[in-house]
Amino acid sequence: MNLTLKIWRQKGANDKGKMVDYQIADVSPDMSFLEMLDVLNSELITKGEEPVAFDHDCREGICGSCSLYINGEAHGPDRLVTTCQLHMRKFKDGETIYIEPFRAKAFPVIKDLVVDRSAFDRVQHAGGFISVNTSGNTQDANSIPIEKANADKAFDAATCIGCGACVASCKNSSAMLFVSAKVSQFALLPQGQVEATDRVLNMVNQMDAEGFGNCTNTGACEVECPKGISLENIARMNREYLAASLKG
Repeated sequence: MNLTLKIWRQKGANDKGKMVDYQIADVSPDMSFLEMLDVLNSELITKGEEPVAFDHDCREGICGSCSLYINGEAHGPDRLVTTCQLHMRKFKDGETIYIEPFRAKAFPVIKDLVVDRSAFDRVQHAGGFISVNTSGNTQDANSIPIEKANADKAFDAATCIGCGACVASCKNSSAMLFVSAKVSQFALLPQGQVEATDRVLNMVNQMDAEGFGNCTNTGACEVECPKGISLENIARMNREYLAASLKG
């Protein structure tokens, strides 16, 4: 496959960026998208040019760091995959591919395709901790009766990897899907009930302080989420937040 790549290049957070065209030839359809970028960077280094900065770590769809906006879609033209799981067979020979960083006020560009997603970390930190009584004969977690439906929903919410595709896909740059998944994974389990009120209030307040937008239920976040996190979590978080606000 021969491709034209239009890639966002930006030297630093305070520099003006622009789209730069690159030609790449003999791309195997079996390559992952990141492997294709590796080949491009090898060619650039050989020519004495600066390689394209992009984020990656596990390359197994687990860490969520490979956050790229490809042809107007977070993680590209496939569903339930991260960028590292996207393969070049999803594109056609001769195609022009637009590659940009995730765009959001709360995700400032560090360099080229790398953005600062530490806002997500601060939202999670605001959620605090879970109290566990460790003195005496503590009850084993597996022996606490939990309805299977609730356990399944909690585990589904916990699959969120915090990649930020929901924010990048939302016209308002809302982080509601991410925050609601983190709230739900604890709210649905008895171990998370002790701090439930403070947790949802603190996380939502921190989300707003980071500059994320409001949710208008467009649903693009669920469509583009590589783990298929459900919009039901947003409804659950809204209920939790309302109840917590009334208690206060």
